[in-house]
Amino acid sequence: MDGWVVGFWVFPLLGLVAGLMAGLLGIGGGLILMGALVWMLPSLGIPQAQVMHVALASAMASIVATGISSSLAHHRRGSVLWPTVGWMIPGLLLGGWLGSGLAVLLDEQVLRWVVAVYCVLAAIQLQFGKVRPRPVDGAEPVPRGWPMSVAGTAIGVLSAVVGIGGGSMTVPLLVWRGVLPVRAVGSSSAAGVVVAVASAAGFVLHAPQDLQLPHSVGYIYLPAAIGVSVASMFAAPWGTRLAHRLSPRALRAVFACFMVVIGTSLVLGR
Repeated sequence: MDGWVVGFWVFPLLGLVAGLMAGLLGIGGGLILMGALVWMLPSLGIPQAQVMHVALASAMASIVATGISSSLAHHRRGSVLWPTVGWMIPGLLLGGWLGSGLAVLLDEQVLRWVVAVYCVLAAIQLQFGKVRPRPVDGAEPVPRGWPMSVAGTAIGVLSAVVGIGGGSMTVPLLVWRGVLPVRAVGSSSAAGVVVAVASAAGFVLHAPQDLQLPHSVGYIYLPAAIGVSVASMFAAPWGTRLAHRLSPRALRAVFACFMVVIGTSLVLGR
């Protein structure tokens, strides 16, 4: 199959699902695209040794547009904690750049298992992890300070290695700090844009100079990145509206189940 032909119909369909999940869960759609690409890329001319790298890079590139659409939709509903995001930005930029460089050096099978194990651990933490009690006055905390910058660096590194905008780490972190799940999702969407920009640039500039992949810039597979981005921008606001209708407990459960499904699909797609 030619990548651009597939890009006209398959990737936009994936983009609709990715955008919906981005608005609902704050994940930027990266995990959806990555899981699908792992199965599809070999038939599109990508050597098996580069499949995970290309899937990760393309997912991060698509998150830029998806995350912008999702975060703007959440911002209009007042569910983005911008002070928290601001403290995280320096770490997210540094971590995204370093993480993409690390991912390029790792073997394809190692990357696959790292992502799969991470998905399962994140699901367990989100579903069963303890949440900090709120202050007596009931005010919602707005995490600030250098610990959030340090956390941003770790999130950036892991996001680039597992091909996500950081939602599966940012959301549990903020929920643990006492933030409402819907605001954790909104803030995660905004943070994911920063990670995606740094990581996507890294997957281009860290790529070997002699790397020759069809329809690609560095490790970014353009038909996937473009096709998903265009469609997901329209779908993200739908997920945002749904996120504001679900209970916090239901939102955490949906997120956890989603992570388990993606992790399982990566193992089965070996």
